[in-house]
Amino acid sequence: MTAITADLDFTHDRSPVRLFMTDVWVLIRRAIARIRNEPETLMDVTAMPVIFILMFTYVFGGAIALPGHGSYHEYLIGGMLGMGLASTAPGVSVALVTDMSTGLMDRFRSLPMSRWAVLLARSVSELLTQLISTAIVVCVGLAIGWRVHTGAGDVILALALTLAFGYAFTWAGILLGMVLRSPESAQQLGFILFLPLTFISSAFVPTQGMPGWLQPVAEWNPMSALAAATRKLFGNPNPAALVHAWPMQHPELAVVAWSAGMLVVFAPLAVRRYRRVALG
Repeated sequence: MTAITADLDFTHDRSPVRLFMTDVWVLIRRAIARIRNEPETLMDVTAMPVIFILMFTYVFGGAIALPGHGSYHEYLIGGMLGMGLASTAPGVSVALVTDMSTGLMDRFRSLPMSRWAVLLARSVSELLTQLISTAIVVCVGLAIGWRVHTGAGDVILALALTLAFGYAFTWAGILLGMVLRSPESAQQLGFILFLPLTFISSAFVPTQGMPGWLQPVAEWNPMSALAAATRKLFGNPNPAALVHAWPMQHPELAVVAWSAGMLVVFAPLAVRRYRRVALG
């Protein structure tokens, strides 16, 4: 806490923009230092993706048939990119609730800090962990036989869409952290809300094999759009291309729309809640 207070020793001869960026940078450094001191906090974006990839590849993969055939190894990775991003949302909720329950937010309230800086720094810090998760999924995928069959431009676009979606999704976790009052409830409710979002999608299985009443839900699930977009851009098996729902026919546009929508809805709500709960 002393280090944070020292870093936030503001002077009035700097512009508001400069002060805001200083606030954000100091808080990002705090988050990075915490990861360095407690690397086990990255288990949700490091160990979990590896476990899910190996489990679905070697335990369930042989029982899952893809419409039009194709390698399940290559099909899986597009869905796992979304799974890796979704797993960070409960973590950011728990971290925010912990900061509030330990009095850190009260300390921030006593400092001349921007209301946006705390939450923006948290979202950028989570983006860094999502970069780690994406790198791990790609490396493990290559190890199990996943390959890209398109050019570098398509790969860059796929990863950019993935990270943009993950950043927007982080704000849902931030809002949840602002609403709940204990780390335990944040962790439990986070997984209750976010895990079904991943499994009721085409992340692990094609939607064509789901019950008829569930298929539209899965097809309009943002995770399905992300999985379809990355598979299309990687040149991997993409059974979603056979589905006539708009998000499956235009997955890249759907990912952009979902990402923009989540930012527009969740970010202002999170900041408004932060003003009410943390700043009084």
